[in-house]
Amino acid sequence: MTNVLAKGTIYLCHTGIETDLIFNRGVDLPHFSLYPFLEHEAGRDIIHSYVDELIDIASSHGLGVVMETPTWMANTDRAAPLGYSADDIARINADAVTMIAGACSGASIPVVVSGNIGPRDDAYVPSDQMDAITAREYHAHQIKSLAQAGAQLASGYTLAYVNEAVGMVRAAQDAGIPSMISFTVETDGNLPDGTPLPDAIASCDAQTDGGPEYYMINCAHPTHFDHVLDGGAWMARIKGLIVNASMCSHAELDEATELDPGNPTELGQQLGALAQAHPNLQVFGGCCGTDARHMREIAGAIARDVRILQSL
Repeated sequence: MTNVLAKGTIYLCHTGIETDLIFNRGVDLPHFSLYPFLEHEAGRDIIHSYVDELIDIASSHGLGVVMETPTWMANTDRAAPLGYSADDIARINADAVTMIAGACSGASIPVVVSGNIGPRDDAYVPSDQMDAITAREYHAHQIKSLAQAGAQLASGYTLAYVNEAVGMVRAAQDAGIPSMISFTVETDGNLPDGTPLPDAIASCDAQTDGGPEYYMINCAHPTHFDHVLDGGAWMARIKGLIVNASMCSHAELDEATELDPGNPTELGQQLGALAQAHPNLQVFGGCCGTDARHMREIAGAIARDVRILQSL
């Protein structure tokens, strides 16, 4: 293990930019894709503003930052409808790393530049599940571009089944870059394909020789998975929770025409309580439906409850 996360450091992370732009700022994002913003100055300025805002929030609470590249949709299948070729996507992934690293270069807090990788298909109901070998070959192109550009971590987000996670990890190993795997769960705490979270982690570890540096849960509300976090030995592999603002299921969110922002204060308190209950966790943040309000509440609650725990 390379220990991308510094021991004793708590990190803030935000992966909810797309829903904030669409629902709160009225910005059109065709195919839910943020990476085209890298192609023009106004778009880069918007991304830079999110970077600055997250660093400011984290700094004010004594936290570090895992800064994600805007590349969750930047794979060949999901970029094709927008007219991007494989060469275009390779260039954009590399540019995303360079841009995010540059935007973070003046930060006085610990920063991890993470190359964000999304699933090949729908994150919640993938129509065609790959085997691990196919997933390794498919994701290799994006991961290689991110690694060669200097990303510190290849982060697979919102994964619905184990084989795709295994393929991502193997592709990262091929590219010589540490990996992180973040599974999404339904309201019962299981992966969308029905696999219990502990079993998914155990299976991915078994098939990759314990390859991921760590695991996370993302794109789910704390009430969807808090009952799964039983304190068992398997939980040593989980280092982060990146949560949705809404308690709605994935199916309900897909059909929603308005954003459900939930309760930012309550969301922060819920993550603060989980931080106190599970001191192995190091990365906290917001996914769909979250914005700066949620991130401030999360940062404040995490910083407060971690200090309480450290004082005991």
